[in-house]
Formats: sequence, structure tokens, C-alpha cells
Amino acid sequence: MANKQVLVLGAGQLARMMSLAGAPLNIDISAFDVGSEQIVHPLTKNVIGHGLNNAIASADVITAEFEHIPHSVLDICEKSGKFLPTTQAIKAGGDRRIEKQLLNDSKAANAKYAIIEKRADLDAAIEFVGIPMVLKTALGGYDGKGQWRLTDAKQVDQIWKKVSAAIEATPHQAVVAEEFVPFEREVSLVGARRVNGEVAIYPLAENVHVNGVLSLSVAIDEPELQSQAATMFTAIAEQLDYVGVLAIEFFDVKGKLLVNEIAPRVHNSGHWTQQGAEVCQFENHLRAVCNLPLGSTQAIRHTAMVNILGQNRVPESVLSMPQCHIHWYGKEQRPGRKMGHINVCGHSHQEMKEILTQLASVLEPAAFPELKDRVSKL
Repeated sequence: MANKQVLVLGAGQLARMMSLAGAPLNIDISAFDVGSEQIVHPLTKNVIGHGLNNAIASADVITAEFEHIPHSVLDICEKSGKFLPTTQAIKAGGDRRIEKQLLNDSKAANAKYAIIEKRADLDAAIEFVGIPMVLKTALGGYDGKGQWRLTDAKQVDQIWKKVSAAIEATPHQAVVAEEFVPFEREVSLVGARRVNGEVAIYPLAENVHVNGVLSLSVAIDEPELQSQAATMFTAIAEQLDYVGVLAIEFFDVKGKLLVNEIAPRVHNSGHWTQQGAEVCQFENHLRAVCNLPLGSTQAIRHTAMVNILGQNRVPESVLSMPQCHIHWYGKEQRPGRKMGHINVCGHSHQEMKEILTQLASVLEPAAFPELKDRVSKL
């Protein structure tokens, strides 16, 4: 198999993990830092070049590790004919207005919504969507940022001040108002699609968020929900003519799934696949964009993923725990920042839960809030 050169837009942990997954396949990864316009090695962060055009020239394939990429950069990459999945997919992941239209075009079930650009739009949204509602910035929001809840008509003026300030602060900004969905839990699906339409889909993961940030993700085996999710995944991927790994987050409402949002890339809730699946999401993304046969997405053991937020170390005893695997991202420490994750495996669900319980008992409770309580409910 010939060596492939893949350029990743973005130089964070996802590019890093793609690099680690690509090496055994003779796929070399370079990363383009959109902010500095430097080409860097995704592991060492050493600068190996400058400028987008130079980065494109040396690449066989271009892909992305995040959605919030300037459209000017995406347009240049699209003209090269090397970019996958598609620039439209990346734009949909970064703009809730485009995303919502995509979901409707795909006939994927999702929450009723309205788009707000001015005060009259908010009044119309209240009439159409109803109260309670969730308001989300169309551009830029992630990990719970750029979101507000309107639960009482008395809050409208107060909420509008926050919403209007957000709209004015960012060019081309708007806010999407969605009906509040009384969901029981969030689940997500990660799958891959190749140029020829071949699809490989991983088992669903159940996600736990703390303060709007993913804390725990557990692979689950629930055939009815899996079937619903796989049907919507295929419809959305085909609507986009998607190539690569795509993640979809769902609300579980009494056994019926509604799409919350899509992520056109490898995804935090799919990190469990590194130890829990035959072929991980990072390798399958590279296989897809390099037009190689997709690998098996079968779960090979019970697996959960715990995010390490804002901490640059964990107790050394974690390394001695059976079936615990630490993945550090090599980042500078900042409060709340995703610094790494721990994959926990077991030959049975009960064994995995026991190891997770042991892990939760040695981790700093303040740094891993609610983990012990959440694990007890698995």
C-alpha cells in the first residue's frame, strides 16, 4: 500500500490521535493550525512549514478535526479537490442553521425550531416553538457555551439582552430557538462512510455531561435504538455524500431518538473505540478519506471513556488498574480544558462497572464531579 499524506485542518488532540492511528497504515499526518497558519507535526507540535497553499500542495488528502473553520479556508481547500468529507458538511457542523436544514432534508427526527436575528423573531419563535425553549448561537457554541434556557415568559426581556449581545458580537451570527425536549438521556452514534458508499457504524454510546461538558461515555448494546440511529446516520451521510467519520448526538425520549446535533469529524464520545472496538474511529476516518476498505466497528469488550478535564496528572495507581488505558493530549493545563481521557474495559458490563468504581474512588472528586454517583447508576 502506497504512503499517503493527509493534512488535518486543526492541530489539537484529534489530529494527534489520527496521527497515532495512521502510522501503522503508512499514512503520514500533518496539521494546519488555522490560527497561526503554521504546518505542525501533530505529535511534537514542531513547525514543519508555513501557509495553507504549501500545506495543500504536499497533501494527497485534506480533512478536518473541528467545525469552526473560516469559510475562506474551506473554500481554498475545496478548490484543491482534495478535501473530505465536504466543505458543506463542515459548514453544517459549524452553523446550526445549515445543520437544521440538513436534518429536515434528511427527514431525521429533531426538535421544532426557529431562527432568531431580531426581537420580532424571538416573539415569533415563542409563538411557534413554545416555552420552555433552548436558545443556541448558530455559530461558535460548544461544550454548553452560547446557550440559554427560556422557561418563563417573565424572562423574555432578560434573555433577549443576552441573545442580542451574542448576535451583535459575531458577524453573520443568529440564534436558533429549539423546543425543550424532556429527554431521558443523551446517546451518540459514530460511523464511517467511504467514497463508494460503504458504511460502517459503531455501537451507540450513552453520554453523561457535567456543566455542559462530556464527562463519561459508555458503549451500549440496545438493538432498537441502534436501528433508529443507524437509519438516521445513513440518511444524513447520504444527503451530504459524506466521506469519513461522522458523529450524531441524539436525545432519547422514551425510546424514540431525536437528533440533537451532528459533528462532521471524529468525536469525543467515540474515544472508547480505541480499546473497545476492532478498529478505532481514528483509523476508520483515515481509511475512509484515503479510500481504503473500512475496518470492523464491532465492539470487542465492554468499554467506557472518562474525560480528564483541567488536570495534568492522575494518581499513579491508575496505571496499575487492570484494563485502564490513559490517553494524554500533551496540552498546556487550563481549568476545564480537555487534557486527556481514560478508557476502562471489562469482559462483562459488571466487571467494567467495578473497575470504573475503583477508578472513581482514587480520582480527585472535585476534578471529576458526579463520576462516582453516575457510575453507580450504570
